[in-house]
Amino acid sequence: MPQFNFNVEAKDSNSKARAGKISTGHGEILTPIFMPVGTVGSVKAVTQQQLTTDVKAQIILGNTYHLYLRPGIEVLEAAGGLHQFNGWHKPILTDSGGYQVFSLAANRKIKEEGVMFQSHIDGSRHLFSPEKVMDIQRSIGADIIMAFDECPPYPSEYVYVKKSMELTHRWLDRCFARLAETPGKYGYPQSLFPIVQGGTYQDLRTASASYVASKNAAGNAIGGLSVGEPVEMMYEFTELCCDILPADKPRYLMGVGTPWNILECISLGVDMFDCVMPTR
Repeated sequence: MPQFNFNVEAKDSNSKARAGKISTGHGEILTPIFMPVGTVGSVKAVTQQQLTTDVKAQIILGNTYHLYLRPGIEVLEAAGGLHQFNGWHKPILTDSGGYQVFSLAANRKIKEEGVMFQSHIDGSRHLFSPEKVMDIQRSIGADIIMAFDECPPYPSEYVYVKKSMELTHRWLDRCFARLAETPGKYGYPQSLFPIVQGGTYQDLRTASASYVASKNAAGNAIGGLSVGEPVEMMYEFTELCCDILPADKPRYLMGVGTPWNILECISLGVDMFDCVMPTR
């Protein structure tokens, strides 16, 4: 079974854009790539056949929080993981549930241990810690799994964003530790991507990107952008992060999906994108 690998195969002479190839246990992904979002394991309004033949999708996303609630980890494990459950035999990436810390603000409480969620389905309460999120993603079986983080809203005060970033970094260390002590369940590698935070503060973004880069992960993600800030600001901080994150690892800008945003951020050095917009 091939290990996770990334090769830059061409570079643009007029920008920081590049073309590359990611290798995973479920096949190759040619970058730059837009990844359709299948929150609960399937992409809305598009059949698996259409995804393959018409959309020509090379990878889809699932969401840890939603899959944990429905269909549930026991069902996914009994099926042999999400690939077997939904019949998608190409690469899968799972979001950690960190975005739900942002989007479900009315139904959660953040503390050092993790985040207490109230289910949007039945009101039941669930604690998501970095360790539990790694365990859930082990069970889901995605090829690329995301670190558990907090995504602060825009605008946020400097002190809050700094504390949030430092919490995200502590959670990241716990994610790596948990992954190192737990084996995969389905016989293929799973690669953890850390997430850069720091809001729209240059010093915090620089600190977070540097911390993430120091982890020497298989790939790296840029989070906390496209959450209401001006588009020029999004481009500014995307470029700042790309300049710090290692060039020999894929860079994933989370939640950015308009065609013009994608093209601009490709020119800044981003390799991977996702957004729910096309299927909404």
